[in-house]
Amino acid sequence: MFILGIVVFVVGLLVSIAWHELGHLSTAKLFGIRVPQYMVGFGPTVWSRKKGETEYGIKGIPLGGYIRMIGMFPPDDQGRVSARSTSPWRGMIEDARSAAFEELQPGDETRMFYTRKPWKRVIVMFAGPFMNLILAIGLFFTVLMGFGIQQQTTTVASVSPCSIDQSQHRDTCKKSDPVSPAAQAGMKPHDRIVSFDGVPTKNWNTLSDLIRDSAGKQVAIVVDRKGQELTLHTTIATNRVAKKDSSGQYVQGKYVEAGFLGFSAATGVVHQDFGQSVTWMTDRVGDAVDSLAALPGKIPALWDATFGNGPREPDSPMGIVGAARVTGEIATLDIPASQQVAGFVMLLAGFNLSLFLFNMLPLLPLDGGHIAGALWEALRRNLARVLRRPDPGPFDVAKLMPVAYVVAGIFVCFTLLVLAADIVNPVKIS
Repeated sequence: MFILGIVVFVVGLLVSIAWHELGHLSTAKLFGIRVPQYMVGFGPTVWSRKKGETEYGIKGIPLGGYIRMIGMFPPDDQGRVSARSTSPWRGMIEDARSAAFEELQPGDETRMFYTRKPWKRVIVMFAGPFMNLILAIGLFFTVLMGFGIQQQTTTVASVSPCSIDQSQHRDTCKKSDPVSPAAQAGMKPHDRIVSFDGVPTKNWNTLSDLIRDSAGKQVAIVVDRKGQELTLHTTIATNRVAKKDSSGQYVQGKYVEAGFLGFSAATGVVHQDFGQSVTWMTDRVGDAVDSLAALPGKIPALWDATFGNGPREPDSPMGIVGAARVTGEIATLDIPASQQVAGFVMLLAGFNLSLFLFNMLPLLPLDGGHIAGALWEALRRNLARVLRRPDPGPFDVAKLMPVAYVVAGIFVCFTLLVLAADIVNPVKIS
């Protein structure tokens, strides 16, 4: 089952990569750009077939993919597409420019990438990440509305006999601890809270917020107990409880003074409606953006977890190997098959969301770097038109290739670090 989980992830990974490159391919062909190759993976070619002017294939290392477009970079100032220089930096530029004109054929002069208007180039480069975003949204909706997700419900799992400051991290009551409002009201396990102080409570977040905002207030709580509705009365206590962020998630190590009832909510699989799904996905996108911004700050802890004695944090960066191990673990969990499938789909959706955000970084060789170059060219040309100056021509993105090599080198080093961490000290869910 562990191996099956890994195989499922690898297949999902290949589909995601192929879907990404299909976005580039379809828009490039739409705008008349010649595309000699469409490949999923890197390294030696496992299978390929040529259809029309494009070779379609699968390569041996499923860690990415690419399409090759003719004329990604414009000729140099002298109109040359290949030249050599003794400068290593200049050599990188010229090598990139030469590669962009490989397989140039008669008639390709008007079919090169750089000859297209900037807005068309933006669409071609944005189409790949956008396909990952669309796939992520579709997969998230499938899980949230189709399978449901594990979350706290309005059903009582257990009732606390006393009110304990949650920052003390203890479960045993002392004689000095006051009786909890839930115990005073006669609340019992398996009660389902129907309404709180006259407000219907269909989900845990609504109920939790109502309780927190009712400190010191006497309230009526309607519960469903074995099919019979009962009204319980109590006064909400003021207690030190875990802080919640704007999305309703608990903030580790942070506490606030708020209303306290004194029961643990049962967890269960809850199907989300369309509005709840949109809210959930919006919160996850915000979390993903925050995680991407915080990525550099997590490197020291990742290094310590890999080569030192530090723990592997649950929210530390995880690569393809780590994600494959997680899917293997999901396949071995003693949970319903539907929830195993939901776990696979959710992980794949998160992977596609990460691909979208990562590729949108305005850095070469990422798609976002080419988008930034096209937008800069459009700005230069429009300013020249407004100021009645000569057209500056296409922006030579090839001149940024030395920076692209540095960025690529950083990415490779980071990828190797994450790979080592995923092997030596992997993130575990069980």
